[in-house]
Amino acid sequence: MQNPWKELSVKEWWLWSISMLIVTVSNLTLAATWVGITSLIFAAKGNVWAQFLMVAFSILYGIISFRFRYWGEMITYLGMTLPMAVWSAVTWLRNPSAGSKSEVAIRKLEKKHFLFLLVLSIVVTGAFYFILRWLETPNIVFSTLSVTTSFLAASLTMLRSSYYALGYAANDLVLIVLWGLAAAKDPVYIPVIINFMIFFMNDMYG
Repeated sequence: MQNPWKELSVKEWWLWSISMLIVTVSNLTLAATWVGITSLIFAAKGNVWAQFLMVAFSILYGIISFRFRYWGEMITYLGMTLPMAVWSAVTWLRNPSAGSKSEVAIRKLEKKHFLFLLVLSIVVTGAFYFILRWLETPNIVFSTLSVTTSFLAASLTMLRSSYYALGYAANDLVLIVLWGLAAAKDPVYIPVIINFMIFFMNDMYG
């Protein structure tokens, strides 16, 4: 049997590509998954394009979170992860590895960095807990925990630490639980659970 893809004409390739693009864009969860997974693959390679894609993912995920009133997720990704991804992009571009301009040079963190992250994480967690409680956010414990793990992951990424993937993997596990609780009320969110399961596998690779 011959490869059917080789038999497609240029016009048919364009038709297929545009059709797939329209389907993806019309489905926010699918679009977010495509962008997110691509970002994680580039991040695992230390490629700066991962940060630009993370900006796009933050916007899409913020919209999805808004629909279920997960204010913590929306605020975290639009107000923290997105700007930190921009900051990380600048940091990564200014610190290329010796072998490739598009690949970031890994930084070895010192004790003062970990202490600084610990203190900031406690402050961020405490502040967000009261904000989320005021907003009557569903599943507030896991929503708050998600803010903490997101902050750590984004911070480690900005600091060019290879431990960033552990932060995101921890965040993925929290989000699997968080969206599992959402899916128990509305099955439409099941694809979001699958999305973060895939993210977890990619972050472990990272």
